[in-house]
Amino acid sequence: MTQFARISGTGSALPPKRLTNADMVAMLAPRGVETSDDWIVERTGIRARHFVDEGVFASDLGAEAARKAMAAAGVAAAEIDLIIVATSTPDMVFPSTAAIIQHKLGISGCPVFDVQAVCSGFVYALTVADAMIRTGSARKALVIGSEVFSRLLDFDDRTTCVLFGDGAGAVVLEASETPGILASDLHADGRYVDILCVPGHVQGGQVLGDPLLKMDGQAVFKLAVGVLEKAARAVLDKAGKTEADIDWLIPHQANIRIMQGTARKLKLPMDKVVVTVDQHGNTSAASIPLALDHAVRHGQVKKGDTLMLEGVGGGFTWGAVLVDF
Repeated sequence: MTQFARISGTGSALPPKRLTNADMVAMLAPRGVETSDDWIVERTGIRARHFVDEGVFASDLGAEAARKAMAAAGVAAAEIDLIIVATSTPDMVFPSTAAIIQHKLGISGCPVFDVQAVCSGFVYALTVADAMIRTGSARKALVIGSEVFSRLLDFDDRTTCVLFGDGAGAVVLEASETPGILASDLHADGRYVDILCVPGHVQGGQVLGDPLLKMDGQAVFKLAVGVLEKAARAVLDKAGKTEADIDWLIPHQANIRIMQGTARKLKLPMDKVVVTVDQHGNTSAASIPLALDHAVRHGQVKKGDTLMLEGVGGGFTWGAVLVDF
């Protein structure tokens, strides 16, 4: 019997510390960094974001989101037989954040690993989990995106430090006789490594290079809209669907203008786009599952809806997944 994979539960976690644009303006002013609510909203659509406190890590947020997803799916921790975590901000160099989350959930024995594709990470992780379920290697998987990007930010660079936030989102993906993950399409182009990166590494007990986020915003914007449209059309073709079949577009929440541009190219009205960037900022690999869980819990996304999930991130990576929810 052919085995498919379906999302059976969603969950998310946000740190309690919420910073509005006004809070960011007040925080940056003593550093001589000028910005404003109008400047941030006009260019990005962001009005607030969440930052973790000291001592809180990606594994803490990821474990919280996972518990909520398992509760929504009615799945016990002991039933989970695969954990994949998408993150660019792991707790430590190794072991994986997935292993740390596995321990925090009281699970042992099943395979666990991290996926590093930056803001495309959740789409990559969901595709890998789907493949493993289809081949019978797993039956109930946790797919998590969790980030603490506030620890990578250069607060002297107003073009990046106002964009990002911390958070986590998770789904339970279960084996099913009916298709849930309909098609996926993943890509990368390493020629564009330099346009979005954190060019630092650990050597001899010291950080070498620059451990803070660097981004060429214009280059990212130019690439993003085009590749996201191509990936979306590729998964529609693979699934034998058209734009008219999409109930909800749930894109990576990086910038409202990128999201509007992608929706326009797919001939989708903005009332079919799940938007959380205004309240969460860019949470990298966490942004798609965060937005999905928000939409589910607020009654937007319902069982039976067809969802287009798509992300683009450093690497340069991009991809899309079409889902029957």
